[in-house]
Amino acid sequence: MAVLTRSALESSPLADLHEIASELGIDGFRRLRKAALVEAILGRQDPDGLAAAEEQEAAAAEAATDTEPEATTTDDDGTEVVAAARPRRSRAKAKPAEEEQEEQEEQEDEGDDDSPRRTRRGGRGRGRRVRDSDPGEETKDAKDAKEPREAPVADATAEGVVDLLGNGSGFLRVSPPDPSDGDVYISAAQVRRCELVDGDTVTGPVRAPRRSERYPSLVRVDTINGRPADEVAEGTPFEELPAALPTERFALGGDDPTLGAIVHLTPIGKGSRVTIAGPSFAGKSEALRLLALALQAQEGVDVSVVLAGVRPEELAGWTADGIEPQVSLSFSASADARGQAVDRAVDAARRQAARGAHAVLLIDTLDGLPALTARKALGAARAITDGGSLTVIATAAEPLGGETTVVVLDRALTSTGRFPALDLVASGTLRPDLLVGEEGARTIAEARASALGAK
Repeated sequence: MAVLTRSALESSPLADLHEIASELGIDGFRRLRKAALVEAILGRQDPDGLAAAEEQEAAAAEAATDTEPEATTTDDDGTEVVAAARPRRSRAKAKPAEEEQEEQEEQEDEGDDDSPRRTRRGGRGRGRRVRDSDPGEETKDAKDAKEPREAPVADATAEGVVDLLGNGSGFLRVSPPDPSDGDVYISAAQVRRCELVDGDTVTGPVRAPRRSERYPSLVRVDTINGRPADEVAEGTPFEELPAALPTERFALGGDDPTLGAIVHLTPIGKGSRVTIAGPSFAGKSEALRLLALALQAQEGVDVSVVLAGVRPEELAGWTADGIEPQVSLSFSASADARGQAVDRAVDAARRQAARGAHAVLLIDTLDGLPALTARKALGAARAITDGGSLTVIATAAEPLGGETTVVVLDRALTSTGRFPALDLVASGTLRPDLLVGEEGARTIAEARASALGAK
């Protein structure tokens, strides 16, 4: 390969520099900016040949910068005046448009939102690459950077079933329900933009993995469940969907006396906004777990569990009961981490309800979450008129306000083993007659009156 000078390298397009760096065996050249790449190439070339080339270039530059010929003018008295010779004005060489475009595409590619990797900028210069635990990326050594980038697969189309992950991204399972090497990564931005939910059948073009990516990525979503993606995603915003008080009751069964008291005296319906409140050791987490088991037995109900701030010993208990929480974070996790997990779960449940499904989201606990996150989570519950519903049941030390059902547990009853441990006077359901009828509502009122008289 001929020895190239600095000016020749600086005037070369970025793609040519990449080819030269590849021939010279420079590691990680695709991650270098143009100036650093030029220095790396100069440092790898033969010093003697480089010096000779630079001398030749300097001689040519000197010949090209000769002064303009002297100009003569005639003065008023007829005397010839020789004008001083002026050096030719050097003009800065403009950067070719294609080079600027290549640099811009390279930088945009580094921060592509649809790619399962991110870059972080901070301090001085270009930020280093940040790798997270996204399954769409395979961690390898820097030698992967030397491999030529595969061109996007423009004409390949994938079809599969959406399987969402806890971090908001997901996969298009081409052989559902089992994962396979042919699965396609779906970015979190596409999931939000197209309001994808678990079980959606999606089609769209894909591109080949880039660098250290393990899976191909979905370029865009063309159809969702056989309908154009724009038609599905451009529906009425969830907050603007007409809502009504719950009228369809969950017929829950179980042998636990506290669960039985909750079901009959504080009825919960599809679209209810429920807080299970009480001090520590009142049995809130146990009551939520019993409700989750009972709800999982309901047909046509999608149940999701988010553990955001529980005791570490309680994390494994849910799995042992056959309930796989969507998120499992102990109380030692930061408030931001717990808040983000709850926000993602709420967004997914809202998309399910907007599609006509009956979703139930159970959260343990709202305590310790940012106030806005807690209210957003509880406020998302509603029964959509002539549509689906989102029921939110969450534990908290105190009711937040705005609930349709409040279940308050009595610590004194729980600690002494007297069940049901329901504080019936402090508990209640808004318009229970819509769920249990007029006769059922009178029975609840009489039971509360008796409990109040007993105090």
